[in-house]
Formats: sequence, structure tokens, C-alpha cells
Amino acid sequence: MAAKRPTTTAPYRCTECGWTTLKWVGRCGECQQWGTVVEAAEQTGIVRSVSAIAPSAGRAARPITDLDSTEAPRRTTGVGEFDRVLGGGIVPGAAILLSGEPGVGKSTLLLEVAAQSARSGRRVLYASAEESTAQVRLRAERTGALHDELYLAAETDLATILGHVDDVQPELLIVDSVQTVSSSMSEGMAGHPSQVREVASTLIRVAKDRGLPVIIVGHVTKDGSIAGPRILEHLVDVVCHFEGDRQTSLRFVRALKNRFGPTDEVGCFDMTGAGIAEVPDPSALFLGHGDPVPGTCVTIALEGRRALPVEVQALTIATGAPNPRRIVSGVDAARVAMVLAVLEKRGDIKVSDQDVYVSTVGGVRLVEPAADLAIAIAVAGAVKNRAVPRTAVAIGELSLAGEVRTVAQGAQRRAEATRLGYRTVVDASSKTLRGALDDLTARARPARGEGIPDF
Repeated sequence: MAAKRPTTTAPYRCTECGWTTLKWVGRCGECQQWGTVVEAAEQTGIVRSVSAIAPSAGRAARPITDLDSTEAPRRTTGVGEFDRVLGGGIVPGAAILLSGEPGVGKSTLLLEVAAQSARSGRRVLYASAEESTAQVRLRAERTGALHDELYLAAETDLATILGHVDDVQPELLIVDSVQTVSSSMSEGMAGHPSQVREVASTLIRVAKDRGLPVIIVGHVTKDGSIAGPRILEHLVDVVCHFEGDRQTSLRFVRALKNRFGPTDEVGCFDMTGAGIAEVPDPSALFLGHGDPVPGTCVTIALEGRRALPVEVQALTIATGAPNPRRIVSGVDAARVAMVLAVLEKRGDIKVSDQDVYVSTVGGVRLVEPAADLAIAIAVAGAVKNRAVPRTAVAIGELSLAGEVRTVAQGAQRRAEATRLGYRTVVDASSKTLRGALDDLTARARPARGEGIPDF
């Protein structure tokens, strides 16, 4: 007869959503997650009486007007694009969580951050729980990240890592990754929600007590969310996401949460064979080169607060099929279908008998409505065989009535277009799609050997 699980009067609590129950169950009744229900005493560790807790003299509550409003001093990492996302640098005692898909380059980026910090005179401890010191050393040699002030430790035990912190006395600690480190103070294997919570809580407590900034690497699940208990994102000060398409070398770092700065900044990087390089001005990555050709148009997209010129390309081929093909890359397929319908109904450009292919240059993805007008002009140019000049950009959202509407941060987009040398900006001032096409008719050039048809 199987032994029954011992019962206890202490309630059980889900580590993901906080759902409680009087008996242990394998699956949470609220969030439906498996293996997240544990004893409440296990989560709190040591239960102390409220009456035994007394505030220390240095931490006594004071009027908010008596507190120093000076901003916490920041330390630059030496990687400008990473500092941009963090709000200007790392604040002492800050806990930073960096997430991303496997193989996107998280370890390479943090090794570069560690090397640049070491070159600036700050001692760095890089604790790798996924690779050996020899593997990290090989990558450091390839990327040029060798420095005497950069210390490496290949450990999976949290107590051992904290021992290295006591011995090395670093000014920056990097732990790669939190899902592969385990603590003897909690049951379960490394990566279990209780282990992740215990390891993260301990590292954050050490960061606050010592004023030691800590960067923690976190894995992501299949749907792209950070693996482990949701409380992990609430505990840290900054949550950054490292993303990019494996088919291209372009990488972005976005701040999803930042207690010390804005969350609308984006850092751009280029993954090369020699490591990861900053891209302070990524404009050239998303633009074509050479003479203008039919079926291309440039728009100004926003990545965070950064305005970037992106070239949209379109190709149309006459077909007799009852259902013409609509193939897109880098843009939303539903949005392109709507633009094509508006283009034929309101712009007098027939595309119902054409196979249409729409793509962006450089692997960037356009999901905002501000690219509607550029897509429409690119398709119209492909149908009419007209080439839009390289000095023209299109910024605007199309309505089903054929109107060109203003978009968010329009002034910033136009300023960036002017800075990059674009002399013609087609936007909501054209009022309608037909008006925008007419505005470009005088400026567009026909393909070589062709007539001069209007849009």
C-alpha cells in the first residue's frame, strides 16, 4: 500500500500566482501550473514574530522632505548601447535581469560588458554555471575580452559563488544563469521555482547590503516569457530582454522594467564572428544601396525612442490564379492585406490580378501603422514601374476611407528624416492616399527603357 503524503496544518501556496490550499496538490487550481504548490513555511523560510522586529536607528522612518533627492550615482559599463537601455549606467546595488532565447548572445554581451568594466578599473566576477572556465576563456580570446581584473568562476552552488564574492570583492557580479544555480537552503533541483526564487532572493539581498550591482541571466519559455516564478521579475530592479532573429546579425536590448530610468530605450548590436559590436547609428542596416528601383520606399520607424529609417520593398507579378499570392516578410500580413484593399479601392491601383511580395531590408520587423503609407507607395511603384527617389520618405497610417492619418511622434520622425538628408517627407499633409501618390508623381522616375506612367 502506497504511503500517504504527511499532512500538516500549514497551508500550501502556489509560487506562481499565490493560490492557497489546505492540502498538497500537484497542480495549481488557479494558474494550472504543475509542481508550483509548496508549503507556505518553505517559502518564508524562518517565521518570525512581528513584535520581535524593530527598525534600526539608521533605517528609521523619516519625512520624505528630509530625504536626499540626489540621484544615485551611476557607473557606466563601457558599452554605450547597454548603458542607454539602463538609463545611463548601472546604479550601485541594482539587480538586473537579462533574458533572451537560447543562442541569441546573452553570454557574449555580458562578457563584453564585464571586459569593458574591467578595463575601466572595476573588478568584475563572472560566475558561469553553464560553461566551464576554459569555455569562457576561449570565447574571451575570440572576442578580445581578456583582462586581469575580470575573474571567472564556474560554479553551480550559490554558497560557493558567495564565497568567491567574499574573496574577490568585485564591483560587479554577473551570474549566468539563475536557472542553473542551486541553494542548499531550498529543496529541489536547480531550475525549480523554489530554487530560482531562493537564489534570486539571496543575490538581490547581497546586492542591496553591499551596494554590489548584480546582473542575472534568465532563461525564457516557449512563449517568450521569463522562466521561473513570476515573483522573479518583481524582485529585481531592471528587466531587460535580448532579442534578435538568428537569420540576421542584428540584436536589440529592450528594458521591460527599469526603476532607475525609462523603459522606451532600445540598444542595437551587431553579432559578428569576433563578438558583439555596438551599432550607435543603425540607419544604414535597414536601407538599400545604389540607384532607386521600382517597388521601394523608405519610412521612419520607432524602436523605443529611437527613430530609424527602414526601406520597404515590394514586388508584383501578374497572375491568372483566382487567389493571388500575398507573401510578406518583416511586416504584418493582415496589415498588408488591408493596405492592398485600400490601394485598389481608394488609390485606383489594381492589385487583385497580381501576386504581391512585401519585405523589409535588414531583417527589421515593422508592426506599427506608420508604415502603411510606405507599403502602399512601394506596391504602387511596383505596379506602375515607378522608382521613388532616395530623398523621399513616407510616414502615415492609412484608414479604410483612404485617408492618411498622423502617427505618434511625427515630429521626431520628420526631424530624423531631415537629419539623414531626406528632402521630401510624404505624410498626413497629403490628406488622402490618392493625394500622396499624386505628390510623388512629379518626383518619381520611370524604370530604364520604360515610359512615364502616373501612379
